[in-house]
Amino acid sequence: MNATQQEEKEYLEEIKEKLGLAVRRVDTAVKQFSEELRQKKQYIHENQSGMDEADMVAADQSINRMAFTGEGAVARKRRLLKLGQSPYFGRIDFAPQGQAAAAVYIGVHSFFDEQQRQNLIYDWRAPISSLFYDFELGEAAYATPSGTMEGTIGLKRQYKIRDGRLEFMLDSDVNIHDDVLQQELAKSSDDKMKNIVATIQRDQNAVIRNEEATVMVIQGVAGSGKTSIALHRIAFLLYRYRETIQAKDILIISPNKVFADYISNVLPELGEEHIPELGMEELAADLLENRYQFQTFFDQVSALLEHHDAAFIKRIRFKSSFEFLSQLNQYLLHIENTYFTVRELRVGRTVVPAAFIQQKFRSYHRVPLLKRFALVANDVRAQVRDAAGRKLTGQEKAAIGEGIPRMFKLHNVPDLYRDFFRWVGRPELLKLHPGQPLEYADVFALIYLRIRLEGLPGYDHIKHLLVDEMQDYTPVQYAVLSRIFRCRKTILGDVSQTVNPYSASSAEAIERVFPQADVVRLYRSYRSTIEITAFAQHIAPNPNILPLERHGPAPMVTRYPTRQEELEALRQLITTFKTSGSHSLGIICKTLEQAEQAYEALEAPGVHLLTDESTKFKEGVIITTAHLAKGLEFDEVAVPFVSARNYTTEVDKGMLYIACTRAMHRLTLTHTNEPTAFLPAG
Repeated sequence: MNATQQEEKEYLEEIKEKLGLAVRRVDTAVKQFSEELRQKKQYIHENQSGMDEADMVAADQSINRMAFTGEGAVARKRRLLKLGQSPYFGRIDFAPQGQAAAAVYIGVHSFFDEQQRQNLIYDWRAPISSLFYDFELGEAAYATPSGTMEGTIGLKRQYKIRDGRLEFMLDSDVNIHDDVLQQELAKSSDDKMKNIVATIQRDQNAVIRNEEATVMVIQGVAGSGKTSIALHRIAFLLYRYRETIQAKDILIISPNKVFADYISNVLPELGEEHIPELGMEELAADLLENRYQFQTFFDQVSALLEHHDAAFIKRIRFKSSFEFLSQLNQYLLHIENTYFTVRELRVGRTVVPAAFIQQKFRSYHRVPLLKRFALVANDVRAQVRDAAGRKLTGQEKAAIGEGIPRMFKLHNVPDLYRDFFRWVGRPELLKLHPGQPLEYADVFALIYLRIRLEGLPGYDHIKHLLVDEMQDYTPVQYAVLSRIFRCRKTILGDVSQTVNPYSASSAEAIERVFPQADVVRLYRSYRSTIEITAFAQHIAPNPNILPLERHGPAPMVTRYPTRQEELEALRQLITTFKTSGSHSLGIICKTLEQAEQAYEALEAPGVHLLTDESTKFKEGVIITTAHLAKGLEFDEVAVPFVSARNYTTEVDKGMLYIACTRAMHRLTLTHTNEPTAFLPAG
């Protein structure tokens, strides 16, 4: 192995040299573009007076072309410098049938050596690279645009190269990912989510490279890497369809700004531009044209955590059900068939028969209901004009424009929404008062009615939608997304990690809205040690979860005589953490009020409070709520105040499970008085 290692070190130096040469070439090209651009601008400045419009347009286009080429060169230099740090992480020696074997090195980006006229490093997304993820030694095959390429893998090797130095390499005739994965997972977490190209597993690779699914639903247990997989899937699609799709054509619906910041490094690390993201509330405000104040999802969950209100829960349950969406659709049919009471219309001496108005109304059945009246009014005006043989007066036109909508029972969406609850015989389930914010459970129902009754412009420029934390969205929210975004979708989450059990959606529920969806289930958990996973399983059992064989200290549950002593223990935990070599400690409370109180008591340099207003994820010690910690991970987690009085309801139990499953290596829980019954006995 030593001789082989020496050869690999020499090859690495050779590759680094070639990369260095390529960087110098790009530098020369960038300087040249820059100089040419300067000269062109100077020429235009000096000759502007003698140039006609066509000359100016041509000069502008020339400048834009040069600038674009220069930007491309700068991006290439960035990729080459990144490769210089870690040129590749894998190698396979592949022999296509009837041909000699060739070494294929795989990295985050490709590197084509112009002097040798050959690819020295293949992008992890290239078709041939799938061999590394999908096959062990022996017979193997990969799909190419011209058909399947079959052959044999004679060698499979994995490297850890950091700062241009070979730290280790592994040969394997079994799945080598496990060794490297163990080493990667045992390390401390960084302040942001990182790419996982070196450790992608076979089942994950199948999800990432799936090109057929119009809607892909990923149900993944806590720590299964589902968000990372979804982002790598986006990177793959950007690579595979680079002629037709760009970063700006993709949208991520993310649960909050902190989470959006936490995942913001992954795509740039993979050489792709930053993807636009939007919160569900921002989308709602946009679709409601900022006409309504409304409760946020965070506010809704906070209200559920702070006090048990049976009527509030009843309203949420109903509006989160399929029955609700189904009844909204039935109501829309009902009002179309019964609320338009057509009468004949007299304009001057002309009488427009009711049958004519009804026929015109029916002919516009593809147009949103409340938009039809203006079209019917235009037809009636034309009819009257032809019958009278003259132009209509402004007064007559207005009489027709006002007369047609008057035949319809109600004229605006809020009134119709209120009427819906009377129609289903449950008026008590709506709290819609003037000047009061809408309850969150009503927001997307109102938007759905607006889409169906008034029509709303879709986000037609979006070609792929990524929805994270799918379990937190209801059938009516998915019905809105399916009508607004008519593009391909990747939807992911974990029904065990719902922050509101009264409004959770499972993969099966989402399938009912998107019957064409491909559903993938990821049961392997990579985040937590066996001990932490087993502990969390006592809180919310999931028989399907498969923890990776990685051990660490057992979770600690400690009782303190007073709240003051409990806070002192947390203070000591922070002190110990700062010298531990770990990068992140999450102190995860049930409510924002508790998190704020803990922050006030524990405030110190390097301790940060994350609230629903926060926009950045910070390294070090973070105090926050389970709701806001969802999707994040920490080396160590402390969950304070786990007493029986604090954690009692189903919502509380969900929060406790989320808090515990954020921990990678160490989990500590503290309480005064009796511990919550949700914890394992003993």
